[in-house]
Amino acid sequence: MFADRAKIIIRSGKGGDGHVSFRREKYVPNGGPDGGDGGKGGDVIFEIDKGASALSDYRHKRKFSATPGEEGKKRNCHGKNGEDLILKVPEGTVIKEAKSGKVIADMSGENSHVIVLEGGRGGLGNQHYATSTMQAPKYAQPGGEGIELEVLLELKVLADVGLVGFPNAGKSTLLSRVSNAKPEIASYPFTTLHPILGVVDTGDGKGFVMADIPGLIEGAADGVGLGHEFLRHIERTKVLVHMVDGASVDGRDPVEDIEAIQKELFRYSENLLKKPQIICVNKLDACTEDADEIIEKIRDRYEKDSTKVMPLSAVSGQGVNELIREIAKLLSEMDDAPYVYEQEYDPKEHVFEEEAFTVTVNSDGEFVVEGPKIEKMLGYTNLESEKGFLFFQKFIREQGIEAEMKKLGINEGDTVRMYGLVFEYYE
Repeated sequence: MFADRAKIIIRSGKGGDGHVSFRREKYVPNGGPDGGDGGKGGDVIFEIDKGASALSDYRHKRKFSATPGEEGKKRNCHGKNGEDLILKVPEGTVIKEAKSGKVIADMSGENSHVIVLEGGRGGLGNQHYATSTMQAPKYAQPGGEGIELEVLLELKVLADVGLVGFPNAGKSTLLSRVSNAKPEIASYPFTTLHPILGVVDTGDGKGFVMADIPGLIEGAADGVGLGHEFLRHIERTKVLVHMVDGASVDGRDPVEDIEAIQKELFRYSENLLKKPQIICVNKLDACTEDADEIIEKIRDRYEKDSTKVMPLSAVSGQGVNELIREIAKLLSEMDDAPYVYEQEYDPKEHVFEEEAFTVTVNSDGEFVVEGPKIEKMLGYTNLESEKGFLFFQKFIREQGIEAEMKKLGINEGDTVRMYGLVFEYYE
């Protein structure tokens, strides 16, 4: 079965804890700390699989986890890093945060390899905390926690041209005539149950990809039938070809059909009607003597909005070559780059939202900041890099930690302790 949506839970690996140990060798009775660092947890990475066309691999398995890093060892031995988890998806898959629906990554264009969740940082061993006044530290940094996130995978097909219209308008027949696609063709609603792509050869070595989008019905924008599942695949297309039954074979009024589909496109996304559009009055081979009247009626109504109206017969081939040339002309005037959705949600910025923290003053006058929120932040942040340090400063301010310390009377030069991290406070 074709699957173009899946909801899964992904989790990056926890970082290995730093190790507490001391050098103990013959003739070295008082060796210093030699606890090694923990290994970094595995990342969760999404990669494009050029051979995949659906999200079927994610229909029956729901949870996916990278492996944790190993704990550090004595004699300054570093724990083994956790293995990354690589999830293969078809090109065109959009990864969203399930609750908000915001885009995390769009696996299209140059985004062929994206780290969605970073593994927890390995904790530092006790060798890093030796000072002139504390030569035998019994503290090692815990490894950073992995991030768990529920994500929604949505496959939005990558096609230059989308064929839209009511069921039985002739979309599948047209696609089978102009491309290498072999869709099932029959005279009953919803013969096409998922998008079918075909490559159209224009004879100049360029060509374009055309998608047969399953037939739409009134109420599609509200999810009636399979509305949302179908409309989602139109968003990336550059040109819409609206097929309408000009012969009224099913007793439908062509103008009313066009109006109904245009309404559904607009209700789903106003941007859809901003795309260049061609209205194809199909089934000329089955039209009565009123065909010219119907065509002129449609032209009078829509060509004033720069929408091209073209009569054709997908069965006999009448008007098909003219349609292909018109599509090629429109595409030649447009950017070749595929539409890629911008990131709206960064998991690293949201993972701490529901975690708590505490600020206390110990007997030495040090301001001690603790809590899962702080421990996780230290696990994910590389304070030795400029970017990591700026993130740390921003985190302290935005999470209200600095404000809480000021309430307790902190002054410049006072000592702040966050687990194994000790620093002097300056505004």
